[in-house]
Amino acid sequence: MKHGANIYKYAKKLRCHPHEIVDFSSNINSYHPDIDIKLSQEMLVNYGDSSYKNLKQVIASKYEIKKKQIALFNGATATIFELFKSLKNNTVYLYAPLYGEYEKAAKQTSKKIIKINRLKHLEAIPAKNSIVTFVNPSTPEAKFYDLQKLFSIWEKRNCTIILDESFLEFESLKSMVNQINNYNKLYIIKSFTKFHSCGGIRVGALFSSKENIQKFQNPLWHLSSFDTEFLTQRLQDKVFEKRSKNLHTMHKKELYEILKASKLFKKIYTSDANFFLTKSKNAPAIFKQLLEQKILVRTCESFDFLTKNYVRFAVKDTYAHVKLEKALRNIYLKINYENT
Repeated sequence: MKHGANIYKYAKKLRCHPHEIVDFSSNINSYHPDIDIKLSQEMLVNYGDSSYKNLKQVIASKYEIKKKQIALFNGATATIFELFKSLKNNTVYLYAPLYGEYEKAAKQTSKKIIKINRLKHLEAIPAKNSIVTFVNPSTPEAKFYDLQKLFSIWEKRNCTIILDESFLEFESLKSMVNQINNYNKLYIIKSFTKFHSCGGIRVGALFSSKENIQKFQNPLWHLSSFDTEFLTQRLQDKVFEKRSKNLHTMHKKELYEILKASKLFKKIYTSDANFFLTKSKNAPAIFKQLLEQKILVRTCESFDFLTKNYVRFAVKDTYAHVKLEKALRNIYLKINYENT
């Protein structure tokens, strides 16, 4: 499995409707209230504001930066590819494991790729004038790193720094966005999909200095009017933000207790985001048997430095957790029976 959320592929395999699958492979906020935006005739017929002035103002206010320090793209993945195309450095260091599209973007732009196993060799020093890429909190194990020491090293070596902070909001962790005013070679990627519960809304952002942002010349109207209107409203919704964080805390504890009580996992990694990485010698069997019960989890063998013994569970709601708890209990009984 190279990405989570591919419920359509597995629904076809199971011969069921995609919505019948409980998707623990997708790390999207489980709280998604009804929206009150109507797709009006005006929104369909008229061209939208191609400068996205209102959305940028809301983003600038939320993250305490200036509008001219923001570039918007058709999703975080598109942001990654456009950023790599703009960078002239020939060597990129990927602090892995990380989101696989970073390696694809580096390959597409013919860069030399060096992977640093951050699980074992976080202290490795990159070459001068290279690109360094770090996802924080990380994926797939959801660890938040204090990057002050590393950032200082990168800065001294004149590195171009790419930080992906797409999972930051769930636990109010400290962003390094304020550093874009202090270091001109810093780029921060932000996906709005995860916390703001909008996988179908394709808006990603890049934060950097005004001079860096001016280099990006996007086509006109590369975001839809609906996308921008939805995200503008969602980012200003204080009730959504507060409710999300409260539910996240409750549901995350709920999921952890279920995974722990199942006795199926040798290790459950400490998480600073909305998912848990687990390790088990029975991981392939757990994946298969959960899928038979229409529960999809994220296998992790496609991540660098991990094996088929790792699976990831996203935090969902109580209904999904109850179904998972019952399924894991059945799997535990079956594995124990087969081993006797």
